[in-house]
Amino acid sequence: MLRTVNRTVLGLIGLALLGAGGAVLVAGAGLPVPSWWPFYGPGDVLLSEADRERWRDQGWWWPVVISVLAAIVLLALWWLIAQLRRPRLAELLVDTGDGEGALLRGRALEGVLAGEAEAMEGVGRAAVALTGDLSEPAARVTLWVEPEAVPAEVVGRLASEVLGQAAASTGRATLPAEVRLHAAKRTPHRVT
Repeated sequence: MLRTVNRTVLGLIGLALLGAGGAVLVAGAGLPVPSWWPFYGPGDVLLSEADRERWRDQGWWWPVVISVLAAIVLLALWWLIAQLRRPRLAELLVDTGDGEGALLRGRALEGVLAGEAEAMEGVGRAAVALTGDLSEPAARVTLWVEPEAVPAEVVGRLASEVLGQAAASTGRATLPAEVRLHAAKRTPHRVT
């Protein structure tokens, strides 16, 4: 829910900035504009002469304005990239039974899970990404199943064998997973 609200707010801010930029471009191009348009033509300015000359003799003013605007643009780009990036779990806390625990690299577990899933009958290819946090991981599994495979059986074996073993080996009761199935593409055979 929060992710949806976050992206919606980001989209609305982007549309508002795009609209303001479009208004400036339309007026700057000398196109006819309605009476309510914020800018009237190529001779209209964003800052009046009095506003521009107010700090003109201060050497610090324009570098500060440009620096602040550049920082705002960089922060906005960073925020946009952070919104589009899907976080992956870098490390996983494994209960060793001694009260200390151990850290397991997320990429290592992802590779093992993908390898075991690809070894299952009916699976052509598999991709795994760990999400969640250090103490409560979850997996996003994408399987490309062969045409002769039964999807329900593939998912059942994935849950019981692959994910069950991973949960047991990391000291957890279960490893929640989101599984997506795709049809594996096969190259057609030539008949001669």
